[in-house]
Amino acid sequence: MPSKRIIPFREVAEAVRDLCGKAAVELPDDVLSALRRGRERESCPLARSFFDQYLENAQIAASERMPLCQDTGFAVFFVEYGEEVQVDGGIAAAIDAGVREGYKRFYLRKSIVEEPLFERKNTADNTPAVIHFTPVPGDKVRIVLAPKGGGSENMSTLRMLKPSDGRSAVVDFVVESVRKAGGNPCPPVIVGVGLGGTFEKAAEIAKKALLRKAGTPHPDPRYAELEREILEKINATGVGAQGLGGDITALAVHVEYYPCHIASLPVAVNLNCHAARHAEVTL
Repeated sequence: MPSKRIIPFREVAEAVRDLCGKAAVELPDDVLSALRRGRERESCPLARSFFDQYLENAQIAASERMPLCQDTGFAVFFVEYGEEVQVDGGIAAAIDAGVREGYKRFYLRKSIVEEPLFERKNTADNTPAVIHFTPVPGDKVRIVLAPKGGGSENMSTLRMLKPSDGRSAVVDFVVESVRKAGGNPCPPVIVGVGLGGTFEKAAEIAKKALLRKAGTPHPDPRYAELEREILEKINATGVGAQGLGGDITALAVHVEYYPCHIASLPVAVNLNCHAARHAEVTL
């Protein structure tokens, strides 16, 4: 049996370190394009002025190498881990090492407390990371970092619908979730929707849906149409940029699904603010 390809611990840690810096200061091209499209479609002068500020902020952040937002987020990773590869010392430990180094080197805010209810003492290095692993064929490791700020994450919602509730209940729940969130997640938002799976799987795929290039339709035309309907209804709420009114409350809606139990229809909604940060590397 052929031996596995070995990736050194430091190679992973250094790659993750650099991802932390990149994600904090460089807004991806797809998000910038979505913001520009939103500005062109926005008729409210106040809302258009917010779009101008978002785009200016992104330009300053990239040129000055300053964080796009002071909330540099929980370090959330989606990792496709090749079945023919092994990280010397363990990939989870290497990712955490990279986060520690990255948040220190790039002067990023450390926002993680080591236990959630009583002492809430800061870990002082933004670890541990949240890591979602997916085994894949081959000898490569693809690491995607999506820093998640508290404002948008706090607006997450999940409901265990009945299968008989159907499409209309899904649409109504997602739209109402965004409407109730108001200005808290710093709209215009990108909306991730997870359908199916179990309680926890729906939440995971809702967050993963945010990684799709902004506005790219689902390959299944039924789900692409569902995305269009939800987006149209969200933008008809009038919540608008920063929750102060306008035509564009959401830049995109991305729906992902997973097989589920015959008795279940889980629906999770995860929102990203207009600064939808993410960066990736393949080793």
